[in-house]
Amino acid sequence: MRLSEQRDLLRDCLHVWAIDGKIEVEEEGVSVVTADGAFTLTAADPDLRPVRWFLQTPERRAVGAAPRAIPSIGAALSRLRNALGADGGVAPRFS
Repeated sequence: MRLSEQRDLLRDCLHVWAIDGKIEVEEEGVSVVTADGAFTLTAADPDLRPVRWFLQTPERRAVGAAPRAIPSIGAALSRLRNALGADGGVAPRFS
């Protein structure tokens, strides 16, 4: 996924999640910057498969912890949404 695609996806997610923040494209990844700090999503090196993404949060950065390894973009967005404190939304019900 190109950085421009990550930027657009995260911009859309902020809108859907109703999070007040901005998107910053950096050399290695894309950051969501809010009043709580920068949440940075970076692509993993292909040699690290099955890990595909890393998510660094302000809390982990503050204590010098490495970014969290994540296996898919869906899981990365879910972790990011939770880290940002966004509402999970309504789960669909099928009958």
